[in-house]
Amino acid sequence: MNPQRRHLVAGSALFAGSLALGRSAGAQTAAAAPSSPGVEAKAGPLPSVGTPLVLPDVPLLDGTVFRPAQAEGRVLAIYWWASTCPFCALQSPEMQKLWDSQRALGGKGLQLLTLSIDRKPEDALAYLKKKGYTFPVGFVTPAIHRVLPKPRGLPITLIRGRDGRLLQAEKGQLFPEDVELLARWAA
Repeated sequence: MNPQRRHLVAGSALFAGSLALGRSAGAQTAAAAPSSPGVEAKAGPLPSVGTPLVLPDVPLLDGTVFRPAQAEGRVLAIYWWASTCPFCALQSPEMQKLWDSQRALGGKGLQLLTLSIDRKPEDALAYLKKKGYTFPVGFVTPAIHRVLPKPRGLPITLIRGRDGRLLQAEKGQLFPEDVELLARWAA
């Protein structure tokens, strides 16, 4: 990956501590979803590569639930986005291509969990339908945010390794060739 496009940033102990909580995150109302400008202003930096990345249970917009056990021993890409984010609009089609290519590997490829920070789940659902996206999408609730806080900025892409530690952390839009390279972690 071109070093000029890479944005690995050292994380803070506060962020690492919040990731290590390991609490299960259930659904809560979206009224206090962490997508408000005040929450974004208080968001931490990207976590450091090597940081343990604890995963919560994440109710998905399709009615299923992502469970941390699904990622045990597997590589997982976590992608925060919003339907109103212009950079996400450029990266999301590439994430769909990645999802399609990895799903075709029958469970041996990279897993994907995307997290919408839209104000309402209905906004995310309408956007997904309009664009034809089928990748797994959770809606960031306060409970999810407590266990897996979104770093400052959008889009955010994290790669969690088979050992549960962070392999890669990216803030900002990834170019198509950069998204394609994310699959290398599962090889």
